[in-house]
Amino acid sequence: MKVKKQRVSPRQKMINLMYVLLMAMLALNVSSDVLNGFTLVDESLTKSTEITNKQNQRLYQDFEDRMAQNPEKVGEWYKRAMEVKTLSDSIYTFADDLKTRIAKKADGENGDYRNLVNREDLEASTYVMLAPGTGEGKALYDAITSYRTKVLEMTSDPVLQEVIKNNLSTNVPQRDISMQKNWQEYHFESMPAIAAITLLTKIQNDVRYIEGELLHALQNNIDVSDVRVNQIQALVIPSSTNIVRGGNFQAQIILAAVDSTQRPQIFIDEKQLTSENGEYSVQCSKSGNYTMDGYMLVNDGSGSQSRYDFKQSYTVVDPTATVSASMMNVFYAGYSNPVSISVPGVPGNKISATLKGKGSIKSDGKGGYIVVPTKVGEEVVIAVTARNDAGKSQSMGEYSFRVRQLPDPTPFIEYKDKDGNTQRYRGGKGLSKQALMRSNGIVAAIDDGLLNIGFKVISFETVFYDNMGNAKPLQSEGTNFSARQKDMMESLSRGKRFYISHVKAVGPDGVERLLPTTLEVIIN
Repeated sequence: MKVKKQRVSPRQKMINLMYVLLMAMLALNVSSDVLNGFTLVDESLTKSTEITNKQNQRLYQDFEDRMAQNPEKVGEWYKRAMEVKTLSDSIYTFADDLKTRIAKKADGENGDYRNLVNREDLEASTYVMLAPGTGEGKALYDAITSYRTKVLEMTSDPVLQEVIKNNLSTNVPQRDISMQKNWQEYHFESMPAIAAITLLTKIQNDVRYIEGELLHALQNNIDVSDVRVNQIQALVIPSSTNIVRGGNFQAQIILAAVDSTQRPQIFIDEKQLTSENGEYSVQCSKSGNYTMDGYMLVNDGSGSQSRYDFKQSYTVVDPTATVSASMMNVFYAGYSNPVSISVPGVPGNKISATLKGKGSIKSDGKGGYIVVPTKVGEEVVIAVTARNDAGKSQSMGEYSFRVRQLPDPTPFIEYKDKDGNTQRYRGGKGLSKQALMRSNGIVAAIDDGLLNIGFKVISFETVFYDNMGNAKPLQSEGTNFSARQKDMMESLSRGKRFYISHVKAVGPDGVERLLPTTLEVIIN
């Protein structure tokens, strides 16, 4: 009997299709426990990487310190350490960028791999790492391979070389080689976004670990931790040999190559020092030069005592400070005058200064100060104080300065010579027409060897003379030559001249002034 097929409605077809799709999604779904596991692993790897990176930074700082002390001995190893840093930072940053791109592909433009929402997304890593033409998987594979090759060349230690090969391997596991996938496909194809990010975090962790192992190996090559002693000496380490009256002379007295199981007996002026760590302090109430004499008694292996003498000189000075304007002995009103302030025996971070009078003073952030007085003709006073070792402020003196107005600047034409160097034409000799036509206008500045302060030119006037001797004054366009001025300059022949006058300029003090100088320009 022939069976008649029942016609399926479009609605039923859609329901069947949705059911098939749902089943496929369920088949691909990754359990939340697994996703949570990847998240925990990623967080653990991230913390481990941060700790390793901090340790590496301390090693780099140690290289910096050793390089400053002995560049001839450390130079070669320091250079290799910096190369390790460059290579490691490069691949670390590349992996970090890939994590960000995967997160944005999974969660949208605001995606953050540190707080991934769609952790189960199976398309993000495939797209970012394996998309035809744009996938970064091959680039990551090449970067790891190149990094592994270069760091292997930096060590001859077979154990470390084996560690590098194992941690930076780009081989597909032997058990999965039948899958016919390359390294990047094996790790990133249809992989949940959180799993791909965790793998990239592991790569970053491996890189920082290898970086640290290499730094330790390079460090051992220069014996940076090796200390050798061939004699025993008593040493006095003062905090400073210059003390301001009223302050304290402080010093630490130690024996080089000390046995930590027994402390030496320290005597100063025949009185035993009671400090366990050899710290010594005495009040300095009078100025002058002083000497601290003493000795140490140390028990040797035979039970007898050995004596080691020491001596340390120091100077106590009266409270004083040195305040000098960096350019001259006066301040200019409305201008940022640089000032250096120092106190013998006192570090800069314990010195402070205030301004008495109209104006302000502030630190320039580089150990100096900037003084900006506002009233011409009046004096300002800089009061200097310093904190002593006890934390108390002490006056170091007050210093007066006269306040003047900035002098008038000199106008000049700025142009480029044939070698491309900037030149200033102030008159008195010929100027080629080519150089003149390349210049836009005039500039004004105080440039006398002490000051080099630029002014803004507001306007100026040029005066040309025709064949009848008639003057033709022309106004500028602000600081630039006007078109008419340019035309007149173009028409001048060799040996002809014109004049620039009535220059108006304003300086950093905000004062507008009419310069009395006339600039004569001779065409060469």
